[in-house]
Amino acid sequence: MAKYRELAQKFIGDIRAGRLAAGDRLLSLRQFARQQGVSLSTAVSCYAELESLGWLEARPKAGFFVAPRRATTQGPEWAPFESRLATPVVPYRHPATLSGPLGTSRLSLEEASRAALERSFRRALRAAGERLDRYPAPQGEAALREALAGHFGQCGFAMDADELVIGHGCMDAVKTALEVCTRPGDAVAISSPCYNGLLEVLAQLSLRIVEIPSLDDGIDLAQLEHHLRLGTVQAGLFCTTHMNPQGITMSVAQKRRLAQLANRYRVPVIEDDVYLELAHHPHVPLPAAYHDEGGFVIWCGSLSKTLSPSYRLGWCRPGRYFRPYVQRALGVPTLMQLALADFIDSGAYARHLRRTRDRLARHKPLYLDYLVRHLPEGCRISQPDGGLVLWLQVPGLDGDALGRAAERAGLDIRTGALFTASDRYRDCLRINIGFPFEEPVQRELQALCGLIGKMSAPA
Repeated sequence: MAKYRELAQKFIGDIRAGRLAAGDRLLSLRQFARQQGVSLSTAVSCYAELESLGWLEARPKAGFFVAPRRATTQGPEWAPFESRLATPVVPYRHPATLSGPLGTSRLSLEEASRAALERSFRRALRAAGERLDRYPAPQGEAALREALAGHFGQCGFAMDADELVIGHGCMDAVKTALEVCTRPGDAVAISSPCYNGLLEVLAQLSLRIVEIPSLDDGIDLAQLEHHLRLGTVQAGLFCTTHMNPQGITMSVAQKRRLAQLANRYRVPVIEDDVYLELAHHPHVPLPAAYHDEGGFVIWCGSLSKTLSPSYRLGWCRPGRYFRPYVQRALGVPTLMQLALADFIDSGAYARHLRRTRDRLARHKPLYLDYLVRHLPEGCRISQPDGGLVLWLQVPGLDGDALGRAAERAGLDIRTGALFTASDRYRDCLRINIGFPFEEPVQRELQALCGLIGKMSAPA
């Protein structure tokens, strides 16, 4: 056996025996060559062999690491069903005392980004001058709108700063868009399952819903068109990239057709794109709004998921609904807008996103590996290419009972019934993967898998 393969097999043995764990950093090539008394070319061949077999991963400017064991579970099943009119109910709210890492979809803000934000706020305060003596402009500060337009323009989604309206987060943008283009009693097409926060807003506005089935590459657009043709629905509301909770991203063809349907039937489609920039790879997909030619796609986004939920700052590109939309805008604190404009213009936001994508790409396989090893056989887990959540399907699980047991145990999770107005997804749950795979997360996952194991065990 060649020397490099002999060394690779030794590494694999150490990993299988637990002497090396997923995520452990390995020696540099030169250090490894000196340690083993081999040439640099042999060291390179050894690491290349390990990488090709999936035991090692190279991270740019970081080094070499033991790769997470790859999950071998299947993804969730998306059973077909016929879409019908329904009335959303306000989902159950978890107690405020439950705030563990698995519940709410969110990131932990790393120190480098926190420090850069502090610098941006100091610069913004010095530059604000007399603007702090005035109420904020309803449409938002030009500096922030220009920063956002430039940022998304670099991603291939060109827009004019005057097309944007700054608001209090993505949910505020979605709610305002619904108020502009619907009336109480109207029906709104949504994906199934659908983020529970959107269901809550729809219920608050006395709107009815039509749940459109999920597919592996998006949603059942044939059923959506059927309802558009019949006039059953007066608007659409969809998360199109890294959907919450199912993790699906609409294909380019699906996004293009969604925009075409909105224009053909002249029905507004609100695009909740809060996860757009949280891919688990360097490539950022384009939204459905990119394909919109008539202004019928109302594009909503936010920094709440990519940066911090505490800022409650988002934006909307209302398209042909711009005038009534901006008339409802009240303005966002000026200093907050100027600071975040500085954060974007300085390049700190782009650096933060690169680090965040890398972190999520490293977190996800660790979560998946743990779940595959500790959940009952037959469980299905989504394997999204972006976003902050995993969708779990456990055959025979009573999700309501799991929710009650988890609450008694102080465990923060979201069960499948929260994401629908139907009886579907009772055997499903959603967990957040935005936090590093460290002791607090592992402790909660252990407790969750223990509860599921007990509830799934034969009587």
